Amino acid sequence: MTAAVDQKQALKAVGLLLLAIMCFDLMGVLVRVLSARYSPLELSAYRNVLGIIPSLALLVATGELRLRGTNLRIEKWPLALFRGLVVAVAQVFFYGALAVLELATVSALAQTNALFVVLLSVVLLGERVGPWRIFALVLGFAGALWIMRPGSEAFSLSAVLPIGAALCYAYSMISVRFFGPGTSNALLYLYASGAAAVGAVVLAFFTTEFTPLQSWVDAGLIFVMSTLGGTGVLFMMLAYRMGEPSMLAPFGYFGLISAFVFGWVFFGEAPVDTLFPGVLLIVGAGALIIWRENRGKSGA
Repeated sequence: MTAAVDQKQALKAVGLLLLAIMCFDLMGVLVRVLSARYSPLELSAYRNVLGIIPSLALLVATGELRLRGTNLRIEKWPLALFRGLVVAVAQVFFYGALAVLELATVSALAQTNALFVVLLSVVLLGERVGPWRIFALVLGFAGALWIMRPGSEAFSLSAVLPIGAALCYAYSMISVRFFGPGTSNALLYLYASGAAAVGAVVLAFFTTEFTPLQSWVDAGLIFVMSTLGGTGVLFMMLAYRMGEPSMLAPFGYFGLISAFVFGWVFFGEAPVDTLFPGVLLIVGAGALIIWRENRGKSGA
């Protein structure tokens, strides 16, 4: 009975993760459409302010976040707020990349997140890295460079943006380890989301001018884009609370396929020459890291 329950829980976790990826990809499609009229800074501000609504509503409805009688002050709260600001910067980078690069290219370069997680684990947590992980890091970054092709006519500084976003997102993931087990996940999420919203608005206010909404259609698209982003974050959070990260990690590569399909369907993009063989090196590096993680847990 326990095995059946565990399997059902794992399937739910995988399903939630796939739904999260679909939400993020559809959000990317809308960001690409809206980028013709609004800057990445504006879209990031809208996303963070509006995107927190569905997540907070569901967290309260499911009892994950109880504001009455709850101490809203958590340990290391400055770090919790800083994580949100880093996420805001990551989103600006990510949206900037979506405005000018193919969806599949952005998705492929964003997969370097796993490599930065390993690298930051060494720098910030003092973890030891063996030869296999070092090889995976070199392989993955070689794949990213192959896609970016620095020094060639095909190279664009915009290709650095998803790499910067991956680094920022990796920091937000690693920095969770600095909080004790007694810290509420719901409150930690609230701190990060609130800080990201404030940070995105401040960044947009001081670096650009908000463009007046040009139509009710644009307003609706912005709301849907923001809701998809917030819902995707919620689905991903729930997925990683239900299932083991090492079990879920391989399914993250589904985003490469869905991004390629969405880019082809909505924008006629098929950057096969750009992606291959670099994307295979990135995926191979991520798979190698996952394999070593699983082997380490099994004691092999």
